[in-house]
Amino acid sequence: MPHRTHLPVVRLAAMLAVIACGAVAMPAAASDPVVVVQPGDTLSEIALKYGMTVAQLQAVNGIADPNRIFAGQRLRLTAPAAAAAAAPTAIGGDLVHVVVRGQTLTGIARQYGSTIAAIVQANGIANPSFLRVGQRLTIPGVASPPAAASAPASIASLVAARGEIGAIIRAEAQSQGVPVAFALAVAWHESGWRPAVISRAGAVGVMQLTPATADWVAGTMLGHRVDLYDASSNVQAGVALLRHYLDRYQGDRTLVLAAYYQGQTAADRHGVYRVTRPYIASILALEKLFGS
Repeated sequence: MPHRTHLPVVRLAAMLAVIACGAVAMPAAASDPVVVVQPGDTLSEIALKYGMTVAQLQAVNGIADPNRIFAGQRLRLTAPAAAAAAAPTAIGGDLVHVVVRGQTLTGIARQYGSTIAAIVQANGIANPSFLRVGQRLTIPGVASPPAAASAPASIASLVAARGEIGAIIRAEAQSQGVPVAFALAVAWHESGWRPAVISRAGAVGVMQLTPATADWVAGTMLGHRVDLYDASSNVQAGVALLRHYLDRYQGDRTLVLAAYYQGQTAADRHGVYRVTRPYIASILALEKLFGS
């Protein structure tokens, strides 16, 4: 039983991944994405997650006090007017690219012969799946290999604060033979290593498993009950699912993540849905950060 097969494809295409801090991205208009604030979210974490600053979120949404947001509040991620496309400009040995509507980090990296990880590092991007129209991205010079990726300080502070959960993920990944950085990246993208996160689709905890998926993992892989509300049990089940997919797809991370997001049956029959691609790109970039 795959991870999210209970969600129709149409609904999958209408929603973005539930990640890091729990805020859910939803379309307000065709070109104006918003997030719906979830219980426990803070403006600083939402800003970090979507590659914005608190000041930008305040300005776009007319928020006077950044410490006062509420569950259910809808926050715009872009200004009402789209920024005009601009040609890349050179700064020293690097280029600056201005994001236009419809662009992805994958496409931009390919355009300049760079890598997602290099652009993430150069710009301190918290979530590679989300770019803003008009955002200025430094494209590192490609004459020499990019430096090893490292987590931006803003992410590093959150990782340190949630180190206890990180240690559980590391230990479980090592125990089950799953690449540690890969498990850390999946868990961070899914929940920000937060055990109490529950998505609108009913996925629970650090690894964001649905009850049906947890029952399947318990019966076919673990041989014992999974408690989704217990961080250790949740992580054990999620890592076991990753181990299963790594075996099934012979280590192909693209298909592993497609199955984790779409469900095994959908990945087997249809490959990678278009809506899944940003999810995969984000986790692979995070894996490089956690592996550095």
